Amino acid sequence: MDRLNRTWPQSFILTGFGAPGPVRPLAFLATLGVYVLTLASNSFIIVLVQADAGLSTPMYFFLGVLSFLEVWYVSATVPTLLLTWLRGRPHIPAAGCFLQLYAVHSLGMTECSLLAVMALDRHLAICRPLHYPALMSRKAQLGLAGASWVAGFSAALVPAGLTATLPFCQKQVAHYFCDLAPLMRLACVDTGWHARVHGAVIGMINTCNFVLILGLYGGVLRAVLKLPSAASRAKAFSTCTSHVTVVALFFGSAFVVYVGLPGSQAEGTDKCIALVYTFLTPFLNPIIYTLRNKEVKVAVRRVIQKIRAILKGP
Repeated sequence: MDRLNRTWPQSFILTGFGAPGPVRPLAFLATLGVYVLTLASNSFIIVLVQADAGLSTPMYFFLGVLSFLEVWYVSATVPTLLLTWLRGRPHIPAAGCFLQLYAVHSLGMTECSLLAVMALDRHLAICRPLHYPALMSRKAQLGLAGASWVAGFSAALVPAGLTATLPFCQKQVAHYFCDLAPLMRLACVDTGWHARVHGAVIGMINTCNFVLILGLYGGVLRAVLKLPSAASRAKAFSTCTSHVTVVALFFGSAFVVYVGLPGSQAEGTDKCIALVYTFLTPFLNPIIYTLRNKEVKVAVRRVIQKIRAILKGP
């Protein structure tokens, strides 16, 4: 094989999902509808947290940061998914492919860290309520949120950078976006070492954050069980159930895809599981966090009243 074929191709081809032709327009419309709803619902939470003083607490600050993250996270993959429904097998420039790879992993690792920060917030609120306002000051909130973004975007340089240095002999990516395992299958060389490094970095980020979350909620559980009444215990648990649900969805699917590299799943399985953490979780997060949240419902009514008052004028 000549030297030119052992470097980056000019573009990669995303194969997407193998759906029959008549199904593709319906899949495109369904995907587009869910994408628009995801953007709208997460944007709504961002605006609501900023607009209502009743939600100016650390928990809702971090929820607003998570929603901001989800807007970018879902937008990193869904446009190419839509293209696969429209064009069958669209081409993506090599540089754009590796940029997408970096964006997906940096945002994903940021979400891992941010979910751990949100668990820390719940732990301090329940286990150390008297010290909570001082410990979770505005400065601390900004620092923790910023550290999550820095950690995620720094750690993602390793898998994205190593993958970009590989020589590629093929260019058909068996996925709807540029991801690690599908790209490494196209390499001309043995990728065993790369896969071990990827697994170590991603596994360490996922495992450390997940173990931290388990430890923090272990402390929450002990503190809640010591509360005197069933009503107080139920109220304390209610502030954590939404976060625990999101953690289970996100970490469960991410562990299956990435910590098991290389080749631990049948080809095609990873893109199905990827739909959970890149598409389904950003869509469900606003629903999970707001559906049974009385504070959010009250805040929505207050904001609506403010808007009506503004529209009526003096």
